[in-house]
Amino acid sequence: MKKVLLVLLALALLGLFACTAIPDDAATPAGSSLLTDLPTSADSPTPQPTYRVVARVTSAVDFNANGVDDYTDLLQGAKIDAQNSPRYDARYWQGGYPPEDIGVCTDLVWRAFAHAGYDLKTMVDKDIAANTSLYPRVNGPPDPNIDFRRTINLAVFFKRHAQVLTTDTTQVEQWQPGDIVTFGTWHSAMVSDRRTPEGRPYLLHNMGQRNREEDALEHWEISGHFRFDATQIPQELLAAFEGT
Repeated sequence: MKKVLLVLLALALLGLFACTAIPDDAATPAGSSLLTDLPTSADSPTPQPTYRVVARVTSAVDFNANGVDDYTDLLQGAKIDAQNSPRYDARYWQGGYPPEDIGVCTDLVWRAFAHAGYDLKTMVDKDIAANTSLYPRVNGPPDPNIDFRRTINLAVFFKRHAQVLTTDTTQVEQWQPGDIVTFGTWHSAMVSDRRTPEGRPYLLHNMGQRNREEDALEHWEISGHFRFDATQIPQELLAAFEGT
């Protein structure tokens, strides 16, 4: 009899423990766990770089009436030349214009202007003819075959007929696509719409390098930063591009 009672007591105790066991999934609140939740990669995403947003400036002028403002046209023209990657060749060309597959830094600039409808060569030639003494790179009589392809001459022209802007690269909002940049008296470039995370713009330029659009604004000492505005140009100086 005692043995029977002991067996019954043991069975009762087993039933008690069974009732206090871990509940099944149906009794577990959705999304919870009885185990301590461990952090996962989903809980700690990789930090993403913060990009500085710079408002884009556009021109009120559409000189070639193609439905695109001048600054965007200048940018697109510079990008086309950069993508074409003309071979760097500084030879003198009769008539001034080198073949399309050849060029130097200043050729990217006048080709960008041509894309926007402007004949930069004719405008520079006119200003040099009327103000030769202001252009120190012109030795003796002006030479329309080469004068417009010299950085120092372009710098004089833009100082006279464009907005002269800051050379402080930390003022990133002041550097806009289509702006012209000179370095010393030897190199010209145009500002791209592409930027670093900090907001510093890339350059579109030709030094014979493989990548013609690059983060190079701070590579050399900047001597000039200009923004072309056709409303500041005397009407008698403006010239439309009609081809090379």
